[in-house]
Amino acid sequence: MSKKGKKAKVPLSDEEQLLLFQQKLLAEEEMAKKKERLLNQFLKDKLAKEEHNSALNLNKINTQWRTVLREVKTRELHKDIEILSQTFERVVDCKDTKVVTLFPTQSLAKDLSEAEEQHAHALRSHLHSIDQLLALQRCRLNLLEENYNLELEALTKEFDTERKTIIDQHEKEIHYLQDVFMAMEQNYIDSEYESKLEFQSMWDDLKNKNLEEKHFLRLQLENIVEDLWRRFQDALKNYTDATEDRKIAFETLKVKDEKSSREIEAQMKKIQKLQDSIIIFKGKILVHSRESEEQNQDIREDKELVLVQLRKLKAQRTQARGVAQENLVKLTLESSATLKALREIVDKGEKILKLAEICRKFETEEEKVLPFYSSVLTPKEQEEIETMDLEEFNEELGKVIMDYKGMENFWKRYNKVKLEQLSLRHRRAQLLEINEKLREMLRQYLDGISVSDEVLSQLNPLFIVNHRSNLPQLLPMPTAQPGDKKPPATYNIIEAAHVVSHTL
Repeated sequence: MSKKGKKAKVPLSDEEQLLLFQQKLLAEEEMAKKKERLLNQFLKDKLAKEEHNSALNLNKINTQWRTVLREVKTRELHKDIEILSQTFERVVDCKDTKVVTLFPTQSLAKDLSEAEEQHAHALRSHLHSIDQLLALQRCRLNLLEENYNLELEALTKEFDTERKTIIDQHEKEIHYLQDVFMAMEQNYIDSEYESKLEFQSMWDDLKNKNLEEKHFLRLQLENIVEDLWRRFQDALKNYTDATEDRKIAFETLKVKDEKSSREIEAQMKKIQKLQDSIIIFKGKILVHSRESEEQNQDIREDKELVLVQLRKLKAQRTQARGVAQENLVKLTLESSATLKALREIVDKGEKILKLAEICRKFETEEEKVLPFYSSVLTPKEQEEIETMDLEEFNEELGKVIMDYKGMENFWKRYNKVKLEQLSLRHRRAQLLEINEKLREMLRQYLDGISVSDEVLSQLNPLFIVNHRSNLPQLLPMPTAQPGDKKPPATYNIIEAAHVVSHTL
């Protein structure tokens, strides 16, 4: 079955892979553009809603502030009216006493009628102004309600149209993704079957190796445990022999300590009783002094609270206006910053995908099958790393390691490439040295064979003219005499052509 599947499966060429990659990039760009449009439209709608809500909130704040000011003004006017009524009654009483003594009753009746007319006129004018203010407020509320209804209808219509377009686009994209998913699933099933066969064979090999290593390690650990148990028994015997005298002294001191602790407890109870009585008397004195101070403090605090509330209301009004303006500015700045950050992320992703496709062409067959090697460490080293105390690492280092844990496969590939690069450089240097040596030997051989001006100018033992060479002549060695002990020296001459033929 696996051979038939391999024969039926046709590998894609480089051009087809490039076309597929370009189609994927175009589809991703279209999706990114659609997302940007949706985000821009959503942010515009959100800004419009925020502006509308800010205007409504300002109107509400102004109305509430006006009601608060009206209440404060009415209280002040009530106080002024009470003061004026008291002064008026006092003045009326004084005048009544004077009128009774000086003026007759007719003048008093005229003054009273004129005062009643003035009071009625002032009351009518006050009521007329109040009616005008109520009519203006009602007209304003009606206009605001009409504007609110019109804006609400426009927003509902826009929302319905956008919702329909988004639903249609979503359905189209779902159908497209379903087709792509079916094709990917078929390819995955084929590749999964092949990888399972390879994995099964590798798993059997690794299982046999692990069983052998486990048996060997078990024997080593049993020998180590036996040695440690013997050492522990010897140390225990030595400790018990050395600490018998100290144990007896400790028991005697313990008995003395118990007696002294009982005496100390009895004395402490007496001291505690005296301290409790002192604390009770002090508490009574403090309670009387606190009650008098609290009464005075409550009166002062009530006066200060009224002033603080008025100041807080004024500060809240100014603060609310400033916060609303700052929120609008922040929202616009953050929206622009998010758009820039999203564009930069999309550009980085496109660059990474392009570089990954370029690097994929230069991978070997071994790297395509096993892109990430498991580990270079031996099993003993791995066990030592696992048995290390994790408390040696602090929390900050642990967090940093966990943050970069996803980059382990990347660093494996990167380190592998660096090692291969260094090995190639070292091999290149070795080959250059060998090449230079071969060239030098070839040059010497050619100089010995050929005849040229450059060769004639140099020393050459093969070049002989008139039974003479251009090498410097050696001085004649003296012949050995009958009384001399050392024989005359002899020199062996080897031709350069003979050396080159044997070395090459």
